[in-house]
Amino acid sequence: MNTAAATLNVIIITDPTGQDPNGAAAGSMSFAPNMFQSTFIFSPEHNFAVLSGGSEDNETARLAAIVETIKRLEDNSTPSNAVTSASAYKGIRIMAGGPTIGAAVGGDFDAYVVTVAGDGTITVTPYSKGVATLPAGTKGAIIHLRHTDGNPIGGNVSAVRQSTAIMIGQEIRDGHPATKIMGDVFEKVSIEAGEKYGGGAVNLVSDISTGDAFTPQRVNETGFPMDQPYSKTDPKSEWSIAYPAAESYTVSPINGNPLKIIYAYDALRDIITVQPHNVTVYVYGADTAGVSTTAKEIVTSSVSETGFSADLIAKDINSAIDGGLLLGVNHVEPKDINVRQNSKEVGVYFTSLPEGRTSPPWDLPISSSLLDIIGNLQTALGLILIILVLFRSTLITSFTKKRR
Repeated sequence: MNTAAATLNVIIITDPTGQDPNGAAAGSMSFAPNMFQSTFIFSPEHNFAVLSGGSEDNETARLAAIVETIKRLEDNSTPSNAVTSASAYKGIRIMAGGPTIGAAVGGDFDAYVVTVAGDGTITVTPYSKGVATLPAGTKGAIIHLRHTDGNPIGGNVSAVRQSTAIMIGQEIRDGHPATKIMGDVFEKVSIEAGEKYGGGAVNLVSDISTGDAFTPQRVNETGFPMDQPYSKTDPKSEWSIAYPAAESYTVSPINGNPLKIIYAYDALRDIITVQPHNVTVYVYGADTAGVSTTAKEIVTSSVSETGFSADLIAKDINSAIDGGLLLGVNHVEPKDINVRQNSKEVGVYFTSLPEGRTSPPWDLPISSSLLDIIGNLQTALGLILIILVLFRSTLITSFTKKRR
């Protein structure tokens, strides 16, 4: 496997208090192959990200710098102190930061630090090598950008780096959240500089990552080009289909609505942004076909109507099971519903029914012993009726003789 190094590293902080669920984001991409999301590291426990890049000739040194940076951050070191670990190695770059601790880049880099003051004043400052810092409690960003060898778009990386930094500052001043700005950065850099392969991004506050959405499917290949169509969707029904299959569709097969093209940078923005009325649903333990999709629709509807209540979500799911919408799973309890309201996520843990059953047993207000008695009584009555049918002629003849 060939080594890889991100050429775009960016951390954006629009809410340094950490209260806005979309107030901080980090991301990386490059023109190079092998841009898996492991090119940056995120700690949900400590809410920081570590992004790296630089020389591809000494990956052991870069790994050592990453490990040392993480260790320092876990020991409550400031980002500016943590990233100085990169300075001990030639050609290595480390960027680190989080919602409330600020951000910094150290080692070998060409970056801009963007700050936005309370009165809307935007400051964009270039830095090269050493350490550059976005102080804690400050709205702003750090963006590093270089060209990968072999990128056919050459010679403009300095201009793109600067104009992207200015765009970030303007969007922070105008009140856009970090996750939205991150999508705009990926759009601008991928189109104008050609450093376009994912990579990916992460919401540093709400712990939402693009995962493997844009990373290479095989080693030594490039990831998804962030400036290309990624999927098509019907905005009304939210039905969607990914490329290349999307090429065969112009309208929704559900309702015939025209489909909208979603570019990869749009998809990245949507994935990591917590929407006011959207919810991400994860379903576990259900093997029956259709359960996962149906459960997600039920949970989304429940949250939209009654909010993030485990009790009410469980009630709606159980109603769907009783009504035959969900087959092959047992009733759930509130403890089976994992709600993370801050990141708008719900996990549902199902238990599959045994022996191929499609629905749980009825919860009748009658004891099982009474049902046994009723069953036995029905059996006895049934036998009497059979006897009467089989011997009806004999019984009628006997009854007639007695009347005479």
